[in-house]
Amino acid sequence: MEHTKLRKGMLLGIGNPLLDVSAIVEKDVLDKYDMIPNNAILAADIHKPLCGELIQKYNAQFIAGGSVQNSLRVAQWILEEPNVTTFFGCVGDDDYAKILEKYARSNGVNVKYQCNKNEPTGTCAVLITDKNRSLCADLSAANTFTIDHIRIPENRQCIENAEFYYISGFFLTVNPPTALEVANYALSQNRPFIMNLSAPFISQFYTEPLMQLLPFIDILLGNETEAEMFASVQNFGTKDLKEIALKICELSKKNSNRPRVCVITQGPNPVILAQNGKITEFPVKEVTEDKVVDTNGAGDAFVGGFLAQLVMGKTLDVCIKCGIWTATEIIQKSGCTVEGKASFTV
Repeated sequence: MEHTKLRKGMLLGIGNPLLDVSAIVEKDVLDKYDMIPNNAILAADIHKPLCGELIQKYNAQFIAGGSVQNSLRVAQWILEEPNVTTFFGCVGDDDYAKILEKYARSNGVNVKYQCNKNEPTGTCAVLITDKNRSLCADLSAANTFTIDHIRIPENRQCIENAEFYYISGFFLTVNPPTALEVANYALSQNRPFIMNLSAPFISQFYTEPLMQLLPFIDILLGNETEAEMFASVQNFGTKDLKEIALKICELSKKNSNRPRVCVITQGPNPVILAQNGKITEFPVKEVTEDKVVDTNGAGDAFVGGFLAQLVMGKTLDVCIKCGIWTATEIIQKSGCTVEGKASFTV
């Protein structure tokens, strides 16, 4: 793989670092905690015992998680050169934070955590039922990220040093001003600002910060349920994913030098790319049922593959094909885990 164009800190990601507590459970556990398959929610009071139950009763495993951190770990797997990516997020002063940092750094991500000594590191309960996954995030320390962290000179240097910026929709539940400040900097430098819709509830309940940020977004990614919810909230009047992707591209945008790109994944169905008023579809390689371990992390993995090719200057079709490849690799493993040497070829 050609690495001559790569350098440290090219891609900056900001999100919620969470330790995944992952377990295979029966559907009645979902029912007990008012959860549904293939969805993502924020923890409420009812969910407080959930991680403990997964650990005590279901032999849960710990996996370094958080959507953006996952994507950067996968990107590093493809890129092979350490520290091309930098990650900002907030953790507690505890063993979970040490586990997260160890995993992230071992995968080549340069983590620059903010530390809150008064809150525990966030967790994400991952309930796997019949190869589906349902997520319940208890943000804890991640929810306390402050804009001060990106204004520390050393961290500000990381922002100025980056050429690509990636933020999850999930982060809009935490600190929208940070997202806007980074987006404004990306705009001022004519550098790509990329975001993920992350979950239907972001479009539904965090509409104001999402729509404040949207004019800065050069590339918007999401899956079919996220795109449908966005379209519903914005009164697009259609459930056709191709139409939705085109309409998203047409929404207000500040940087006219970069026409917006929209990418919508839909599980085993083709990935939709909307660009310059045109739709292109990319078939997804079928993974036979017996090889699927769980779908947790598939979306994060897609983004990781996509971003890896983007920072190498590859075309969007190569970015999407790599995203499809990484997603199909990840669903054959438990959680968003990588191993061995990435063997993606166009």
